[in-house]
Amino acid sequence: MTLTSLPGHELVLKGLDDLARGIESEEALLVSIGAPRLRQAGIEVPQPIASPEHRLYDRLAAEDSDSAHGRYNALVRRLVSFESAADARATAARQSSSSSAPSSQ
Repeated sequence: MTLTSLPGHELVLKGLDDLARGIESEEALLVSIGAPRLRQAGIEVPQPIASPEHRLYDRLAAEDSDSAHGRYNALVRRLVSFESAADARATAARQSSSSSAPSSQ
């Protein structure tokens, strides 16, 4: 599945790369938050970071406590956008492959 055409792909791809390299970045924490849904969409997620929601918020608050809440919500919205698009693409691919499979009649 090509991920670069999905909204928010730059965050998710960096997060996947950072997780694979053992780097705890904002993007890695975001991907850790979305790991279950990303896996359902067929995306392999390396070892997610524990308690990613709190860790991401704490990291954002350490940078600027006044904007942490809004920035956290914006990142999560971008993740959800990506997840929704990935889910739709995975569902379409499954339906396409099941409809093109030979029937056993």
